[in-house]
Amino acid sequence: MIRTVRAAGFAVAAFVAGAAALGGGPLRAWQGEAAPAVHYLDHAAAGVEVSDLGLNDDSAPADAERTARIGAFAEHLVALADASLPRPRTLPELVDAYAGAATDDREQDCLAAAVYFEARGEPIEGQLAVAEVVLNRVASGRYPATVCAVVTQPWQFSFVNRTRSIPPANRASQSWRRAVAVARIAEAGASRLLPRDVLWYHADYVAPGWGRRLARNAKIGLHIFYS
Repeated sequence: MIRTVRAAGFAVAAFVAGAAALGGGPLRAWQGEAAPAVHYLDHAAAGVEVSDLGLNDDSAPADAERTARIGAFAEHLVALADASLPRPRTLPELVDAYAGAATDDREQDCLAAAVYFEARGEPIEGQLAVAEVVLNRVASGRYPATVCAVVTQPWQFSFVNRTRSIPPANRASQSWRRAVAVARIAEAGASRLLPRDVLWYHADYVAPGWGRRLARNAKIGLHIFYS
């Protein structure tokens, strides 16, 4: 949606600039009749009027100044398109925007399950970090090439049972809705916490031997992350 409206703003701006370039001089109304009205934006507080650009005016300023005014008008149109859309910025705002009970596909479902079972009691940053570890493994070439295969790989995630199946989550809970949001954010790369070489983590109340052989990267909530 954001890209669509921005694209519309750019398209209108390009039309205005292109029309000026093709004219080579002041744009004139049709001979013998009034020019048809063209409304680019129905915005009472637009702040820039077409008449301010020197159009249909024999005493228009020199080309350089007129081009500068048209450029400013084009930038104004794009700014209006941007300002008219609420865009979440912080991680909690992103979670609120992307939360939901239904996942988009099986891969996202597996990622949300990993977040839900491994970190639903953790802060949002800790949940996102777990999702990033899963996606880092998928991209690493050292682990299976799909999210579901990474999550159900034997002896990797404690919530996966010996049959390599993911237990059912409480999909009516707020924890699940938040896990879905975190999975979507991680997949889209809308917020990033860990480097892409961080492939391992464990809870801070255990001390596995492999942790001593790795580079500690961060501690988020109860989890320590390694590359």
